[in-house]
Amino acid sequence: MAVQGIWSGTISFSLVAIPVQLVKAIAPGRVSFRLLHSKDYSPLARRMFCPEQETMVPPDEIIRGYEIGPDRYIPITDEELESVSPERSRTIEIVEFIDMAEVDSIYFDHPYYLVPLKGGEKSYRLLVEVMRRTNKAGLAKFVLAEREYLVAVKSTEGALTLTTLHYSEEILPDEDVSPQEGKIDAAEKSRMKKSIKEMMADFNPEKYADERREKIVDLLKKKAKEEATVEAPEIAEEEGEGPADLIAALEEIMRQVKKSR
Repeated sequence: MAVQGIWSGTISFSLVAIPVQLVKAIAPGRVSFRLLHSKDYSPLARRMFCPEQETMVPPDEIIRGYEIGPDRYIPITDEELESVSPERSRTIEIVEFIDMAEVDSIYFDHPYYLVPLKGGEKSYRLLVEVMRRTNKAGLAKFVLAEREYLVAVKSTEGALTLTTLHYSEEILPDEDVSPQEGKIDAAEKSRMKKSIKEMMADFNPEKYADERREKIVDLLKKKAKEEATVEAPEIAEEEGEGPADLIAALEEIMRQVKKSR
């Protein structure tokens, strides 16, 4: 499967600059379904509905609003949002190196791979090896899709990985979930320690699988062999009338593309 780049630029620190490309490290295992009309199997389309006027709202009448209370909003325009958005980043600039063992896993968000681009292979391999031996990670900030991320770059199985991190203000306090301090029974503590020790094992992720997903995939394969698939009807456009909104227009274009194949 061809690797599709999400972002390209350089990793930079001190006098080092390595050209890299950011690619996905995770393929979501979730099996997705389309919602269909049970009478004719037409795919259902999402529409924006105004309950006050009891009508569908076209895209050019939709704006953003920040809710500050029940039915109270601060409207904001695309131009105002753009004025406070950071400039697109072409560099993952490492500002310090840290010990990842000191970072609580609650801060981990989403992992990616960093692959070397032409001309950066040697420096890339050197950085991978040095970070592996020192067991350190580079902490950096960079902008992707108008959002500034805090990230950790580290060596993993001979490659560089980039993990986006949550900012500290995103972490909810644990006062409400932590149990109140109290006396711990020594015998109970000893039994728990013994149980944990007996269950100790090396981490092997291949031992585990999403059983529900596997059953759904098997079910779909079985149904595809034993039952006929259904097909959504073509929707004829009335003469003199265009699509109701932008979504309908895009759907009509896709139908025409499929017909021409």
